[in-house]
Amino acid sequence: MAVPPAGLPYNQTFCGAPNRPRFFFRIKHRIGVAADAPRSVMSAIEIRHVKKRYKSLQALKGVSLSVEEGEFFGLLGPNGAGKTTLISILAGLARADEGSISVRGHDVVKDFRAARRALGVVPQELVFDPFFTVRETLRIQSGYFGLRHNDDWIDEVMANLDLTEKADANMRALSGGMKRRVLVAQALVHRPPVIVLDEPTAGVDVELRQTLWKFISRLNREGHTIVLTTHYLEEAESLCDRIAMLRRGEVVALDRTDALLQRFAGLQLYLRLAHGALPSELHALESDPAARSPGEHLLRLANYDEVERILSQCRAAGCTFDEIEVRKADLEDVFVQVMNGAGVIEGLA
Repeated sequence: MAVPPAGLPYNQTFCGAPNRPRFFFRIKHRIGVAADAPRSVMSAIEIRHVKKRYKSLQALKGVSLSVEEGEFFGLLGPNGAGKTTLISILAGLARADEGSISVRGHDVVKDFRAARRALGVVPQELVFDPFFTVRETLRIQSGYFGLRHNDDWIDEVMANLDLTEKADANMRALSGGMKRRVLVAQALVHRPPVIVLDEPTAGVDVELRQTLWKFISRLNREGHTIVLTTHYLEEAESLCDRIAMLRRGEVVALDRTDALLQRFAGLQLYLRLAHGALPSELHALESDPAARSPGEHLLRLANYDEVERILSQCRAAGCTFDEIEVRKADLEDVFVQVMNGAGVIEGLA
């Protein structure tokens, strides 16, 4: 059997005839596996000692991390942490001052075409030509990757994103949520094995969030590598296998999601005082007091037995309560503590 030359779109045969899969979700061994991808690659993305400065701002300070094949990876951090800068370098939209990034073994600078071919990026910004239809927009995107006969796949992507009824509608006529779906479809038209989602659900309704995550989770189960940035920490907690947290251009937490939660696991007692002040002997149990409003306190508990002891101490000090709640730590609690200087957490297991 003739072997296609390197660089030939993987959904075409050597003679150029279309070789489209009939059912996308039943062929996970083919989806996203470009013909020129090195077979020995163990990581989908390798980031090594990446630094980037914008005038007086050091946006990235030697970031290093890897994303494994088939992983659902979260990249979290507050505004200005360096997430968008890192994604811009990954996508070839910016150059690192130092360090390197590779996608499935392809350096994003030295082997840009192969790296970009392996990557699908869903940006934050809604940028479209308003005079093209949804189908035309996706055909044009396909053309950037040399895919001339891609309508079957375009139809399948649109169907999975509930865009079929809008296929012939002009982009300017779409709602913000529909435009966001088209962004996702654009990132998928060339069947990339690695998909980067930069705040994909920012400002969209609950229905779209559910539709998008159902589809993206299905792609991940079929072997696609997903990198997600989001400010919705409940999304990251439920979706991501591993999470990296950036703070002022540095990785300050990197571990499996369950390991991060376990590190900060345990019970917490939330108190909102109506009158009085928290006894001084309980201050050592507080989690991030600066982040809470006056009268609000979040105390770490070793077990449920401590609840009554703490409440008794508060009552003895003259406190009355507006609200009492026992909570379990979640990713938001981890995030707040890390961003407030809980120290570097690193575990690559």
